[in-house]
Amino acid sequence: MTRRDALRIAMPWLVIAVLLIVWELACIFFDLPEILLPRPSRVFVVFWQRLDILLAFCWDTLWTSLAGFLLAIAGGLLLGVAIGASAFVYSGLYPLLIAFNAVPKVALVPILMIWAGVGALPAVITAFVISFFPIVVNVATGLATIEPEMRDVLRSLGASRTQILVKVGIPRAMPYLFASLKVAITLAFIGSVISETVGGNRGIGFLMLSAGARNDTATTFAGLFAIAIMGVLMYAACALVEKRMTRWAFRGEIVG
Repeated sequence: MTRRDALRIAMPWLVIAVLLIVWELACIFFDLPEILLPRPSRVFVVFWQRLDILLAFCWDTLWTSLAGFLLAIAGGLLLGVAIGASAFVYSGLYPLLIAFNAVPKVALVPILMIWAGVGALPAVITAFVISFFPIVVNVATGLATIEPEMRDVLRSLGASRTQILVKVGIPRAMPYLFASLKVAITLAFIGSVISETVGGNRGIGFLMLSAGARNDTATTFAGLFAIAIMGVLMYAACALVEKRMTRWAFRGEIVG
């Protein structure tokens, strides 16, 4: 490993360390009360003291987020292929997708709770809804950007429309797909936490809401740290799969 590679790996940790130090010093210098903004050192102490509780609630958020994310992958792939492969489907459905994506997802949670009740199902559906759109758009874009010249050449060689889609379109859309997955997995966590905060009875969002009602700001920030850690780990997993599956599409190193 070269010095440049070691510095590149260390840079995120150095930035995080600097931000935490600035945060700690700001709390000391301005003498901020814990109820307003707890020190990072205090948050870490609470995080460690309540690790078992945080893990239990994080598990609820993790599986609902992953369930919604997997559903979004399945639905996004199917609809993205349909939109990208057909101009008629594109013109018919794409405006509806734009309109649906413009609706604030937090406004859907009360409706979902009326339909599905309080619990994990609204969180799964919210995670699905909020992470579905970027997958559809990126897959459709990857399929729709095949050069007309390439289509003409393949047709002149006797390739059918289905063969062009399978042999060229889908492989071409893979980098777009994995780029959207890295965005969608973080959005899935946002969807689950929104649902848990608005009206859930489990999950890290519910824990943060309960802690906020007790003016336990340190536990609330510990929950935020837990969400950030889960999001980064899932993002890193998607980036690793991207690097394995689409290495051919990048001449240089993937920046993920």
